[in-house]
Amino acid sequence: MKKYSKIFFAFFVLFFVSSYAFGLSDAFKKNIYNPGELKPIDSKLNVKVGEKAPDFTLPSISGEKISLSQFKGKNNVVISFVPAAWTPVCSDQWPGYNLAKVIFDKNGAVLLGITVDNIPTLFAWTNQMGDLWFSVLSDFWPHGNVSKMFGVLRSDGVAERALFIIDKKGVLRYAHVSDINKRPDLKDLATELEKLNKN
Repeated sequence: MKKYSKIFFAFFVLFFVSSYAFGLSDAFKKNIYNPGELKPIDSKLNVKVGEKAPDFTLPSISGEKISLSQFKGKNNVVISFVPAAWTPVCSDQWPGYNLAKVIFDKNGAVLLGITVDNIPTLFAWTNQMGDLWFSVLSDFWPHGNVSKMFGVLRSDGVAERALFIIDKKGVLRYAHVSDINKRPDLKDLATELEKLNKN
């Protein structure tokens, strides 16, 4: 019975987040810059599902340096690349993951948020969102180096809106580049995370 309660709760959260959570930027919407409609996808992936994900180390807004390899053997890792701080879709996407934390916990996953913005910009931006439970990393210098490794650095120097899942062995299990103008569907991510428990 307890198992079914957890599943029901996870689906309830998923529905709530998918439907309502992405209006959380209202509190600071006057500071949000709207870049207008952009080319949906402007890059080509450099990584393949089933292969080892490239390791990296980046600074976080907490002052720590975070490496992908530090989670090997411990956690599945979801990487969320977003284009830029203080933009509409990005400012809605990341707060939604706060409400969906149960989905990550249920599947033994940590989340790493990455943009090409510098640390001061990311610190100010994410502070306006409240307390994010996940690490926010800066791929500012060398500019977009990690984004480039994964093949999600666009020609204008920002990252794509992309999600990757790396399993506990360090193998890439899911890669999806979304239309930069739209937030990715959280249901798809939840489904892919569930698959890790079946293998």
